Amino acid sequence: MSGHSSKQTVGALPDTTVESSVVPVALTWAVWSLFAASVVVLIARLRIGGAWEIPGVVAIDGLTVLMWVVVTFFSGIVHSYSRRYMAGSAHETGFFLAVFGFTVAVIGLVAADHFAVFALLWLAMGLVMARLIGTVDGWAQARAAASVARKYFLASSALLGVALTALWWATGETSVSGVAATADTLGGPVWLVAAVALVLAAMIQSALVPFHGWLLSSMTAPTPASALMHAGFVNAGGILLTRFAPVVTVDATLMLGIVAVGATSALVGKLLKTIQSDVKTELGCSTVGQMGFMIMQAGLGFFGAAITHLILHGFYKAYHFLSAGERVEHTSPTASDTHETSVTGAAIILLTGLAGGGLFAVLTGKGTSVDSGLLLAVFVVLTTMHAARTAVEQASLPSTARYGAIPLVFIPAIAVYALVYEAVSGVLSGLPVVAAPTELSALHALVAGVFLLTYVGIETGVHERSQRLYVALLNASQPASSTVLTAREDYNEY
Repeated sequence: MSGHSSKQTVGALPDTTVESSVVPVALTWAVWSLFAASVVVLIARLRIGGAWEIPGVVAIDGLTVLMWVVVTFFSGIVHSYSRRYMAGSAHETGFFLAVFGFTVAVIGLVAADHFAVFALLWLAMGLVMARLIGTVDGWAQARAAASVARKYFLASSALLGVALTALWWATGETSVSGVAATADTLGGPVWLVAAVALVLAAMIQSALVPFHGWLLSSMTAPTPASALMHAGFVNAGGILLTRFAPVVTVDATLMLGIVAVGATSALVGKLLKTIQSDVKTELGCSTVGQMGFMIMQAGLGFFGAAITHLILHGFYKAYHFLSAGERVEHTSPTASDTHETSVTGAAIILLTGLAGGGLFAVLTGKGTSVDSGLLLAVFVVLTTMHAARTAVEQASLPSTARYGAIPLVFIPAIAVYALVYEAVSGVLSGLPVVAAPTELSALHALVAGVFLLTYVGIETGVHERSQRLYVALLNASQPASSTVLTAREDYNEY
């Protein structure tokens, strides 16, 4: 088989030993109870406001309660899905305990204010995720994948430790809120060490290029664990930068660097996705690209946009991972699977993208002045155009219906996105920094120009003409050799 027809899901558990336990049921009820409680707390927070904290230890703000709702919802979905997926596995109880433990770690992380608590929960979150990747302890590739991920997560935790130590050295503070209160005094080499370490820790956790290897090597994870990983765990980089926004926004050059690394990962992830032939690896490459967009939005100074992106991406990726098995049945290629885009179609896609960007600017006020908000609006235009082009090529409708439906579908979608962005920004309004747009410079124009040209090249298929690029992308998307599921020695060929 070739092309899309060869797509398969991997990560299924090879054992079927029945383990009768009430633990999955109890934990599923527990996590949905946490979700209900989180919704109540969010409503109370919006109505009452004010500071909910144990000074220097725990601080419950808008970001905390919003992430509580999102994380417990995704965890509840994963728990419920896993009740059937893991049934009959000898690892069922351990899997549910790990997923619930991961949920608790994240709940604590987003509320932690003291450096030591934050760092310990960051480390615990990574170690539990590595355990989920290697759920099947009798499977050599799973153990290897868990080991690869664990090394990356330990490196991320070490970098976070360096950053927090440097911030303590520079400010004398031992809490996130304390550093935010003294952010005006930050600068110099110690601050630079802290800021760069924070960015690197976020890049590793969010699997940005060149640290995407752990994510593409994690295909041994059970599918619900992959859903939790891609819908929740990788978002930690955006949460880290948002929580320490007063630190990273001190210098415009650093922010431009964050934009550059985010843009690079967005483009490389998009390229890597085009050459994949199995569902989970394709989704993994998509996550690399989407996390690049999230980090890029943070670099532009729009942390509310980054949080909005990670929430919406979480819904998108959780759905696609949990429904990955269905795609095997529906991806047999036929002559009518895709449609060429005509000149008329291209014009409609372009106009829809421009209209979407304009509507976003009107509803949010971003892009109406010459600052980094203008680049945010441009990225909305490009995203709208890409989604519209994909819909035109894949929708099984007559051309007139396809082209006519594009503005009717995507303009309201952009309006909904803008309103969600405004709502999220409102919830985050109590944070020290929610939006910190920067003035555009020649370097911003250079980064934006390179991004735009590369993006257009990918959309028009220019990259497909280079065999050398194809080989480079193929090599860049290879998992660690010890985690490969189809190595020759795994089969009795002789």
